Amino acid sequence: MPLILGLDPSLSCTGWGVIRAEGARLVHVANGQVPTDAKAPMAQRLAHLQAALAEVIAAHRPDRAAAEEVFVNKNAQSTLKLAQARGCVLAACGAAGLDVNEHAARLVKKAVVGTGAADKRQVQAMLAVLLPGVKIAGADAGDALAVAIADAHLG
Repeated sequence: MPLILGLDPSLSCTGWGVIRAEGARLVHVANGQVPTDAKAPMAQRLAHLQAALAEVIAAHRPDRAAAEEVFVNKNAQSTLKLAQARGCVLAACGAAGLDVNEHAARLVKKAVVGTGAADKRQVQAMLAVLLPGVKIAGADAGDALAVAIADAHLG
């Protein structure tokens, strides 16, 4: 019954979600978001993100983690900022000794909804079906739960 931490890295707001996979049954454990202050210096934003995720990992003690793979934006600056945030996410997991599986966004959508072209609304609707009664902290937390669910299915 592995405990899986799903992560949706972003500099502005990283989502996280923890589920327990009990065979084919999935159980919601917790979810949340780590926003950073856009006016703060980059080093402080990254340090805040890494420290907050270290606290999440310490509190829930997942067996493994899964993160959405980086996609390349048309804007190089946005891609760079996403990559830096993703580095903090992976570093927090690495510092805790967690293995991290990486999944493409299309693969996550396909695992959760059944099609890689699903929109956010469809993913959110399936989260309600797969994790009955779940209260999702926000869109980024929902995306992170979807990553965790995909990882439970894909291993």
